[in-house]
Amino acid sequence: MARIPYGSLSTADQQRYRGLRTMKAVALGALLFMAIVFVIAFILEKDLSGWGYVRAAAEGGMVGALADWFAVTALFRHPLGIPIPHTAIIPRRKDEIGRTLGEFVETNFLEGGVVRQKLESTHIARTAGTWLQDPAHAKTVAAEASTMASGILTALSDDEVQDLISDLAHEHLLSPSWGPSLGTWLSRVVDADAHRGAVDLGVDSIARWLDANREAFDGLVSRRLPSWVPSVAMRLVDDTVYHEATKFVAAVQRDPEHPARKALDQYLDRLADNLQHDPETIGRLEGAKSAVFDSPRVRALAADAWNTAKAGLLRSLADEDSPLRRRVTAALGDLGDRLATDTALQERVDKRIADAAVFLVDRYRHDIASIITDTVERWDADETSQKIELQVGRDLQYIRLNGTIVGALAGLVIFTVAHLLLP
Repeated sequence: MARIPYGSLSTADQQRYRGLRTMKAVALGALLFMAIVFVIAFILEKDLSGWGYVRAAAEGGMVGALADWFAVTALFRHPLGIPIPHTAIIPRRKDEIGRTLGEFVETNFLEGGVVRQKLESTHIARTAGTWLQDPAHAKTVAAEASTMASGILTALSDDEVQDLISDLAHEHLLSPSWGPSLGTWLSRVVDADAHRGAVDLGVDSIARWLDANREAFDGLVSRRLPSWVPSVAMRLVDDTVYHEATKFVAAVQRDPEHPARKALDQYLDRLADNLQHDPETIGRLEGAKSAVFDSPRVRALAADAWNTAKAGLLRSLADEDSPLRRRVTAALGDLGDRLATDTALQERVDKRIADAAVFLVDRYRHDIASIITDTVERWDADETSQKIELQVGRDLQYIRLNGTIVGALAGLVIFTVAHLLLP
């Protein structure tokens, strides 16, 4: 059976391997010691009967050592390479051991009551809250979350995300008819007089423009008059038009019930109704929408939106002093304070965690336990035996050592009793 190369073992397994070799040497040394004592006692007992007791003890020690050596060795391999029945138990029954171990874990550990009891006694919410109260810990969690988020953003395919945004925009924004929705919204705005502020803003803007652009009216009307009209009359006409415009706008500003305002309200009412019920108006709006948001343009808008959002997020996630990182850290600290002090919140969080864990365990316990079974089945039989021997072999060598000692005592007792009862 090929041995696992020492250099391929982990540091911990190398240490176990050295401990196993040492205990094997100790157990073998005890056997050799008993053999030497047996030879010496066997020679001397002819002249000194007391050496018979020593010989019996040594003989029993050798028998015990050999028997336990055979038992321990038979677990992992055929003793002396001889295929004796019921030896090399672990390599031969590796798959069965894996299934049994999986069933044991599934039955005794992956059980809803066991999991719930353990989680409820752990007080996860309070422990996590106390830990998050430390600003350094909250900052660490924020940093790790930022690293994970950056990795996810970087791994995402830009083309696929842009296609997704474009498809969502078409499905939820562009494909539905805008007319009825906009008409309903506009009708509610007008009924609630919520548009008055926008109207006032527009009128004020027009008034400021008129005040700052008097020269725009020069020749506005006069250049359409006959050439024989005196220039003074032309300037008078332009000035009159300008002053009438400013007076009209000022009147609209002052009077909330101005006819122009009422005319605008009536127009908005008609527009809201047409957007909801007039096929021609709805069709014109849909045509304008299609012209503005044609497919290439939507694709370009999706690309710009994604690239801008992605670049901004990556910058914010990478900078520990960014507002995003500071807000996440502060939110984690606040969450820690609540979890550490709010008993009701602790109970709710702990219950939900326990419920989720129990649900997962009850639903997937067999799949989880099958990881052990499937993993052991994939292992090579000889390597499996050697791995298990590395884990428990050093302790099993104590069985050999104890067998030597117990065998020696048993041999001595049997020999003594025999001489006492059978003189």
